[in-house]
Amino acid sequence: MPSTIIPCLRYRDAKAAIRFLCGAFGFSEHAVYTDDNDISIVVHAQLTYGDGMVMLGSVIPGTEFAEHIVQPDQIGGRETQCPCVTVADIKAHYEHAKAYGATIVEDYEEKEYGGAAYSARDPEGRLWYFGSYDPWATPA
Repeated sequence: MPSTIIPCLRYRDAKAAIRFLCGAFGFSEHAVYTDDNDISIVVHAQLTYGDGMVMLGSVIPGTEFAEHIVQPDQIGGRETQCPCVTVADIKAHYEHAKAYGATIVEDYEEKEYGGAAYSARDPEGRLWYFGSYDPWATPA
């Protein structure tokens, strides 16, 4: 298996987050595993977008991992990072997310270094950046 980096996020309502991320931003469910004793808890989920993936799960208070992560509303809506998703038709993606009700943080903008981009928040305040710039392309 080749090396890769996959962002991992936590949500208080992971099932609602999955519905939103798929509906607003075009992700697809690759795998969703729920707790055997409480199906409202997502132990682990994998969502894909093209060749990319994010993993997510429910915030489970009292677990060791939960002690290392805070939710955006716990720190004034700020983030220390955000997933960046490369999108082929960024203008259509932006219009769809906006129509779906995503909170647009930075409007669609053509970038001087190439491509275009916008950023949005999901219902739990996580920041997402979407753009058409291809970082793998050979510089001109």
